Amino acid sequence: MTRADDAPGGCVFCAAPHTDAGRRLVVHESALAFVCLNLYPYNAGHLLVVPRRHLDSLAALSREEITELALLTQVAERVLVEAYRPQGINVGMNLGRPAGAGIADHVHVHLVPRWTGDTNFMTVVGEARVLSEELPQTADRLRPLFARLAGA
Repeated sequence: MTRADDAPGGCVFCAAPHTDAGRRLVVHESALAFVCLNLYPYNAGHLLVVPRRHLDSLAALSREEITELALLTQVAERVLVEAYRPQGINVGMNLGRPAGAGIADHVHVHLVPRWTGDTNFMTVVGEARVLSEELPQTADRLRPLFARLAGA
């Protein structure tokens, strides 16, 4: 994978902190990274932890960036546990399009709260997902938790 010094036009992660639509999805920001809601979540509370620099691999991140990414992922786990009481959380990354990355040129971490039996026939048969809350409601629920827990 190669390093990209400047974000190409159209990177949703680079634009998120700077556009109205993106700001609605951002639930927490720090100096080197931010946390946002996935616009197409697998479950309510599906979060993305994103470094601010436009890079396509973990190897390209500085020590400070990878540390902040890990620390924000840890805070995001605490927030999800408090907000949703999941029975588990998928935490992962897809590096490169063949690995399943929907946005392959800007590395990011997924956190998806999970419960036993949380998949249903709608995803399989109807090719649709059913969520228990809308994204603005999720953002309103999570922002105060990030504000409190990120400072702890």
